Amino acid sequence: MRWSQALLNTLRDAPQDAEIVSHKLMIRAGLLRKLGGGLYTYMPLGIRALRKVEAIVREEMERAGAQETLFPILQPAELWKQSGRWETMGPGMFRLKDRKEAMYVLAPTAEEAFTALAKNEISSYRQLPCIIYQMQDKFRDEIRPRFGLIRGKEFLMKDAYSFDADEAGADVSYKKMYDAYVRIFKRVGLDAKPVEADTGDIGGNFSHEFMVFASSGEDGILSCDTCGYAANQERAERIVQPLPYTTEAGAAEEVATPGQHACEEVAKFLGKPIDQIVKSLVVLANGKPVMVLVPGDRELNPLKLRRLLGGAKIEEADEATVLQAAGPCGSIGPVGLDLPVYADAALKGAADVVVGANKEGFHLQHVSLERDAKVLAYEDLVTVVEGDACPKCGKPLVIRRGTEVGQCFKLGTKYSEAFGASYLDETGAPRIMTMGCYGIGVSRTLQAIVEQSNDENGIIWPASVAPYQVTLLVLDTDNPEVVEKAEALAKALEAKGVDVFIDDRAERPGVKFKDADLIGFPVRVVAGTKGFAKGGFEVRRRTEKDSAIIAPEAAVDAILSLLA
Repeated sequence: MRWSQALLNTLRDAPQDAEIVSHKLMIRAGLLRKLGGGLYTYMPLGIRALRKVEAIVREEMERAGAQETLFPILQPAELWKQSGRWETMGPGMFRLKDRKEAMYVLAPTAEEAFTALAKNEISSYRQLPCIIYQMQDKFRDEIRPRFGLIRGKEFLMKDAYSFDADEAGADVSYKKMYDAYVRIFKRVGLDAKPVEADTGDIGGNFSHEFMVFASSGEDGILSCDTCGYAANQERAERIVQPLPYTTEAGAAEEVATPGQHACEEVAKFLGKPIDQIVKSLVVLANGKPVMVLVPGDRELNPLKLRRLLGGAKIEEADEATVLQAAGPCGSIGPVGLDLPVYADAALKGAADVVVGANKEGFHLQHVSLERDAKVLAYEDLVTVVEGDACPKCGKPLVIRRGTEVGQCFKLGTKYSEAFGASYLDETGAPRIMTMGCYGIGVSRTLQAIVEQSNDENGIIWPASVAPYQVTLLVLDTDNPEVVEKAEALAKALEAKGVDVFIDDRAERPGVKFKDADLIGFPVRVVAGTKGFAKGGFEVRRRTEKDSAIIAPEAAVDAILSLLA
């Protein structure tokens, strides 16, 4: 491909709405153009890179024994009603009617469609295990689309599903796909770390996210540099350190705290450490109010509460609900309350703490939770923070920012039961299939590569996914000898399977050099009168500052060596 024939314009400056490095660089390098909020057009160089990522994903899926399919994006609402997610997916799912008033969705994910297919196509244990996948666009009505391809309304996703006879078989399929993901992200040049994760709306009982660490990452990742433990902040656990307030200090005593509502305010007013103040929260679990207690300096992790309550839907209670269930916001507590009460494990044995008195302007001090309150269970219920003790080795955890590029789930039988996806075992008895789910954000992966691999001059593409592996800059386009040698080199490289992009513009050398670095071609080759006077082509890797003079007859082998 020649620049003179390409639909390619580079930009000196990125648009103001491009917030992170990768988004800015992909716009400036001419890989993407914005069509609307959360909607992007892939330009010719961008689509070439995307297709290379897709090809690697396909190769590793087939290596793992997965078979490719392709499902409609537009799906009937009945599928989603059957799984229960018509109600639970919320406004993030695009819903629409056809001319006959029938309801449809633009698929945000594909569990329903794949399970329905398996129900109809798999009937015998002899057909198991079975792993099928697709590469398909997905749609989600994001509240705030941002960061280009990282969080858009439309995105390209690879989703795969495994169907097994039992849990043991599902474990084998999970391991196959997990290993495939490790290979995929290594081949596309990403340093992606698998971390333990919550299963979220998709469901299931176990999950790993593959995270790419970046300062712009949307997720907090807790990790241990000593033993290697890693989990996202939603899932992360800790070795619980009990609070030191375990000696009873007499009966609970009501104390006036006028105008003091936040734990920090109450602590300062009473002259006590903030962790001696118990934060009491009323939340709705499947629509019914429950109270949750956590130390005053910690935050409730709703996902941990959901797991404790068997997958209950957890929602924040409004002020009117809190008032009716317990008392005025900022002054509520568990003493004398006729509500189910759950507490963070750090509060177990707490015998001299402060809680709300369930009336405006008053708190209770010297409270013993076991004596004065009816706590149903003490569990780890808070969001883990940096410095908490690693649950495996006890060393302090550190927090980093990361972007999710893939996730593996053990779904169990949640969807197969909902759809009646069963098979006949060796005895002829019907049994429900056990499922796994495996997603990769292909378009997100493309931008994550740019986010992780760049410098002050532009993108640094790994050779495996670069739009073109070599850019050949012809500096003297009016010199027939230079043009002839450049053309010969391009043909020789292409014969070896190397993608070559020829910059044949009548531009200044400095402009060509800057554009080559901005776009990020792995190898830059300069063909010019001055270079040939020195002995040949000027060749350098994108990651190096200095070029080497390579004789024309040795150039192909030298470039192949650099790409390898």
